[in-house]
Amino acid sequence: MDIHNFFLMLFLILITARIFGELFARVGIPSVLGELSAGILLGVSGLGLIEVNDVLKVLAEIGIILLLFEVGLETDLERLKNAGGKALVVAVFGVIFPFCVSMLAGIYLFGLSLPVSLFIGGTLTATSIGITLRVLRDIHKEQTNIAQIVIGAAVIDDIFGVIILVFIYDFSVTGELSLANTGQVALFIFAFLLLAPALANLVSDLFRRIEKQRKVPGFIPTVIISLILLFAYLSHLSGAPEILGSFAAGIALSRRFFLPFGLGLKKNEEFIEKVKSNMTPIIQLFTPIFFVMVGLSMNIKVIDFSSLEFWSMGITFLLIAILGKYLGAYFITQKCYTNKMLIGISMIPRGEVGLIFAEIGRINGILSNEVYAVLIFVIIITTIVPPFLLKYLFKFECA
Repeated sequence: MDIHNFFLMLFLILITARIFGELFARVGIPSVLGELSAGILLGVSGLGLIEVNDVLKVLAEIGIILLLFEVGLETDLERLKNAGGKALVVAVFGVIFPFCVSMLAGIYLFGLSLPVSLFIGGTLTATSIGITLRVLRDIHKEQTNIAQIVIGAAVIDDIFGVIILVFIYDFSVTGELSLANTGQVALFIFAFLLLAPALANLVSDLFRRIEKQRKVPGFIPTVIISLILLFAYLSHLSGAPEILGSFAAGIALSRRFFLPFGLGLKKNEEFIEKVKSNMTPIIQLFTPIFFVMVGLSMNIKVIDFSSLEFWSMGITFLLIAILGKYLGAYFITQKCYTNKMLIGISMIPRGEVGLIFAEIGRINGILSNEVYAVLIFVIIITTIVPPFLLKYLFKFECA
């Protein structure tokens, strides 16, 4: 790839993300939708000026892990712990319902093979934690009890998503159920989740001590980004999504962090404020690249809107995708109906996670062009519509 062309692509991504985000925010639309729209305009669905490539994928991945670090940094561990049971209920229902119902619909309604139906089910279990958290941040609701339930459920969703992907990919490629492989991945993920926050807390305490003695400026952003990247790598090594590693790093630096391993470590409020002030500009630079990349990856042109079969499959799977995430909130105790609606709607966006599932199925020849188009349609609708609803319905949130 020509480096000069890459500079031009990066310029277009950053400037259009900023312009569209600002324009959308000024008319009362979540700015994240402006960044998604910028990607759709620049990509294959629009002007075709930018093609997705490996370098942009890396920058986008940095964007999402930095966003999850920031979320972890601001997460109230006590409230997240209290929301754990509710988050688990929302997440489990949001995985089991869409996976099973869409798989059965694929086989019995549309005559699709088991591997194809499994991949459809796996795609519809996805929740895009990045889309929802950015919306909550845009409307200043990231510290609410609703947000804590959604954060917990989305993290659990990501764990289930990886395990399901390993399971259905092995079955689709080999024709055999590899429970040993799936179980090993699950074991590694849970071991990482248990150990990572405590280890990250110990490392961050070391950073705090060194920071007082440092002689060269720029210490904090360098070591914090190093910590984030290290734990993203360790997360990937354990079989978990990279964003869980950055989330763990953020939690470890949080002033509200507590674990048996970290009880003796006194939090330095001044250091945490320095981390926030140094990291915020970097996070604000990289996160729009991620959302633009989601838009770039949405190929609307593959959709045949004139096909009756497309509409029958598209509407069926769209309803399953919406209900599968929305209904889970009704199994938990909440003070009012509106709060349950907000939790359910927050879980609907598929975004980049759904696109990854669909793309793996297409590249490996499991999904036909028609089924792939249906999934792209479902992913686009479930990604774009919920932010509008969240911004409106949060006006009626119960205290």
